[in-house]
Amino acid sequence: MNMITFMLILSLTLSAILTTLNFWLAQTNPDSEKLSPYECGFDPLGSARLPFSIRFFLVAILFLLFDLEIALLLPLPWAIQLQSPTTTLTWTSIIILLLTLGLIYEWTQGGLEWAE
Repeated sequence: MNMITFMLILSLTLSAILTTLNFWLAQTNPDSEKLSPYECGFDPLGSARLPFSIRFFLVAILFLLFDLEIALLLPLPWAIQLQSPTTTLTWTSIIILLLTLGLIYEWTQGGLEWAE
């Protein structure tokens, strides 16, 4: 019997023994707390078709927008490989200005207000 066959038989035997011990020694009477689903404070027995608040969706979109801003601004000096730092600063300022104008527009349109 070569070494590979021996290791295969040994690993299969050990796996079978550990699986059998797990079924034999495992606690089979979990309490009600372990059986209840974790739903972050929501009632797990309620309707799944509740109306969704569009405000949460807008905040998530704004978060993704500004997360994308960071992802675009950090590699900008290496991505465009410009010789002068003032050109890189100009492009960075343009991106920040556009995103700031978008945020101001969203703010003036009431997209960040929680009260309806």
